[in-house]
Parts: sequence; structure tokens; C-alpha cells
Amino acid sequence: MINDSGLKIFAVALLSVLLLASASCNRKPAPTGSESLPGTSQAPTEVPPAQGNESSMMAVRFLEDRVKDDPDDIVALNKLSGYYLQLHRETEDVKYLRMALHLGQSSLRVLPADQNLGGLRALAHAEYETHDFRSARDHAKELTEYEPRRALGFQLLGDASLELGDYDAAIAAYKQMEQLDPGTVPTESRLAHLALLRGDTATAQRRYANALAQAKNSPFPSAETIAWCQWQLGEVDLATGDYQKAEGHYREALGAFKDYPHAVTSLARLRAAQGDLAGAIATFEELARKYSDPIDEAALGDLYKLAGRDGDAQKQYSAVERLSQQSPFHSALYNRHLALFLADHDLKVDQAYALARKEYETRRDIYGADALAWAALKAGKLDEAQAAMKDALRLSTEDARLFYHAGMIARAAGDRTTATTFLRRAIQLNPHFDPWQSKVAREALEQASGTAAD
Repeated sequence: MINDSGLKIFAVALLSVLLLASASCNRKPAPTGSESLPGTSQAPTEVPPAQGNESSMMAVRFLEDRVKDDPDDIVALNKLSGYYLQLHRETEDVKYLRMALHLGQSSLRVLPADQNLGGLRALAHAEYETHDFRSARDHAKELTEYEPRRALGFQLLGDASLELGDYDAAIAAYKQMEQLDPGTVPTESRLAHLALLRGDTATAQRRYANALAQAKNSPFPSAETIAWCQWQLGEVDLATGDYQKAEGHYREALGAFKDYPHAVTSLARLRAAQGDLAGAIATFEELARKYSDPIDEAALGDLYKLAGRDGDAQKQYSAVERLSQQSPFHSALYNRHLALFLADHDLKVDQAYALARKEYETRRDIYGADALAWAALKAGKLDEAQAAMKDALRLSTEDARLFYHAGMIARAAGDRTTATTFLRRAIQLNPHFDPWQSKVAREALEQASGTAAD
């Protein structure tokens, strides 16, 4: 039996290994200024009980004690910030993002970046995950100047540039990363995502498979990293309509990491795509009992609507906007999703357009252009919708939702041929890309193709 001293020694030994694992994979290859987000300037007066896997929790509790004893311990601050990001990946609880950001900021207040590269890394990671992409990019550039032979700075620079829509900068950063750190989980997963954006599904699958193999063959395998890689492979299969393979990957992810939230959510969406509304609803309801996520709340509302439970659907829809904007911190995370939700459901279309327009002023990636195009269409700004949709399609990304939006914009412009082409591509690629919007797409395709045929 290990006593308290033994546990502490074990935790210390695990720190460096686990921290590497925590940074190896993000939900997407990329977690807006150096100012803190509102609400992050003060540390929580009482740290809520953390929930995650046992090894993460052992290290977190040890580090929390270190910080409590010495708030200026930059080693503990930096490592604890990384573990809070890990706990967010394991639980999807956004409170850990706020805590990670605060610790990164605190570390650099103790010592500046030129004497505290660990603090600079911690802050750049946290800024990325909290969608402060401009600050993350700027701090990542600093890292590449301080550490030109280390891949991490280029990784963060590529990630943030990707989210900002500066694809040339992202590609250049990832090339540097690949030269410095070839064949690893971080490198392979980012090149996979880049391939997906370019419409190269086969390369994306191969690189995610490489990342999974590397994760499994690590001297100290991370269950969360393995689950994340399996989940990403499932997401590629789901996006291309291969529901059977997608389910296999999601279940493998859950086998590696019990109750892995990304896989649970994706399995619920998969059940809906397969027509199992009751199963999908039950899973989303269970998720809602654990935590409140506006994206999941919106999906549950759509499922209620499809099941004829209009009253329950309206309750869910009412919760989406409240949860998305309960604080400036949440708004930074969910503005784009809220804009798309409002546009999808023809609710407050002027607000949806304003949200999408404001975000696209700085975050000019293809999905920001898509959100702007869709919101502009619903707000009656057809010319702007057409221009933004052209921008959204510029990488030739194979995404059913992009094709659906392009088809509906062409339909509104009276271009039946283009509308039919895009709507058909959406349905052929992924027949049930969204519980409610895929139904709208099929109805629009029938009308557009029927009229064109006449």
C-alpha cells in the first residue's frame, strides 16, 4: 500500500510524462490580444472538485497543493495550467479553461517570458483553447523566436493561424513542425486536419491512423490521446457517411477511455443519423444531466422536434442562447455556434448576422466565412451571402454542411442548376449530416431538381 509520501513521489515522476500526453492531441488541430478574458483576472476562491482519470487527478491535486503553498511557484503554475487543459479534454467542463488561462497569466506576472518559457507555453496553449487566437498566435511567434529548434512553438503558431484563416502561415508553420518532429502524434494529427480542409479524405485517414499507431506505441500510452485519435477517425467516417466504420471507432475510443465525452456525443449523433431517435435523445439527455453545453442542447432540441415533442424542443432552444451568452467567457467560445443555431432555426436573424459578421472580422477561416454566408442569407443579404460562400469553399473542403449552405444560397439566387448540384453533393456525401437541416436539404433538393427537370 502506498502512503501519502509515496503518492507524492509517484505524482512527481508522472508529471513530465503526463504533461507531454496532455499536449499531444487537441479536439481540433488548433486550441483574441494578450488581455485576459472577462472573469479571469482573479483565481477562483475555491477550486471545484476536479474530475478526470486517476493519473491526471493525482498530479492535479499535488500541483494544487504546491500552488496553494507558494503562489509564485512558476513550475507548479505552468504544469497545473497544462493539467487543467487536460481535464477539459477529458470532461468537456469549460471551468478548467478559465482556470488554465488564469494560471498562465499568473505565471508570467511572476517572471516575464524571457525568463519563463514554460509560462509562455502555458499561456499560448490556454489562449488557443479559450479562442483568443490572435494572442495565441503572437505568443506562439515569440516561442519560435526563443526556441527555433523546438516544434511546440510552430505547432501553436500553425494552430492559431489556421483558426484565423491564415492558411499560408499555418502550412509554413506545420512544415517547420514536421521537420523538427516528424511522425509524431501532434504532427500527424495536424497534417491530417490540413488534408481534410483540402478535401483529401484518404490522406487525412492515413495520417490519423499514423497518429493512433504512435499513440498506442508510446512508452507511456495516454488513454485520452488514444481515444481522441480513434474519435477523429470516427469523425472522418461520419462526415463521409460511413456510419458503420464511424461507430467502430467511437466504441474503440470508449474502450480506451471510459465515457470519453467526444465519443459519447458523436455516438448520439450517429444514432440519430441511423434513425434511432429514442436512443439519441436518451444519450443527449444523459449528457445534459452531467453538464450544460449549448451545442448539445441545440442538437437535443432538434431531436425533440423530429420526435414531435415541440414543447420540449422549444425549451431546449430557449436554453441555447442563455448558455452561449451566460458570460463574456462563454460568448468567446460559442458565438459562432450561436450564430449558426439562430440562422438554422430562423430566430433573431439580425443578431445571428451581427454575431457572424463580428467574428469574421478577425477569425477569417472557411468556417467563419460559412457562418457569415448562412447568417447573411437568413438576414436577407444575398449578395454578401454569395461572396462569403465563395470564400468558404475556397479550399475545396468536402463537407456536407458547406455544400448544403451553398445549395440553399444558390436556390435563393434563382440558380436551380447550381442549387441542385450542391444539395445533391451534400446528401450523397453524408445523408444525415444534421438531424434537422439534412431534412430541409432533402426537401429543397426535391423541389430544385423537380423544377429544373420540368
